[in-house]
Amino acid sequence: MIKSIALTFDDGPNTVTTPQVLEKLEKYGVTASFFLVGNNINDESAKIAERAYKAGCELNNHSLTHSVMPDMPADEIRREIEITNGKIRAINGDFPRFFRPPYIAVNETMHENIDMTFIAGIGAEDWKDEVSADSRAEKILSQVKSGDIILLHDMEGNFRTVDALDMIIPELLRLEYRFLTVSELFAEHGTTPRHGTVYTNVLQ
Repeated sequence: MIKSIALTFDDGPNTVTTPQVLEKLEKYGVTASFFLVGNNINDESAKIAERAYKAGCELNNHSLTHSVMPDMPADEIRREIEITNGKIRAINGDFPRFFRPPYIAVNETMHENIDMTFIAGIGAEDWKDEVSADSRAEKILSQVKSGDIILLHDMEGNFRTVDALDMIIPELLRLEYRFLTVSELFAEHGTTPRHGTVYTNVLQ
């Protein structure tokens, strides 16, 4: 049976850690999906996001301000999505299909006002400095299964996740996992995303 996962990164783009992540992807010949924060997209970081897109990676939406969105009124929620979608379209010519809610905090108002598939993922608490690269890799590798979306962060200075990729990627390749974008992962498993679902695995 073919095994496949989607490797994803939140909180970029930036000119420090995002390029380091891209170097690891290029080193192993795999692709990933990046969930971008609109306010982090500027003239310089947009070039890094474009580099990711040209390398076969997918660009998706992680809100404009990375705020707790269930606290927002509907018009503000729509603004967060629309501005970020516009910034992504300016980079790759297309609107993103997928949205990752900041802090994976979701309510019905968000589902009613965001016409995108919501994505979560299996994580490793890799936003915490005290979690070592070894621990990050171990947490991912101990729970991963086919169809999973792996949630990591390329926020500026997150070098331990960059280091963890040298353990995560080779081991998954050894286990014969295919690395796909989130779009490709849904397609590979023949899954049509359902509205109102927050996906950690495309088979859920």
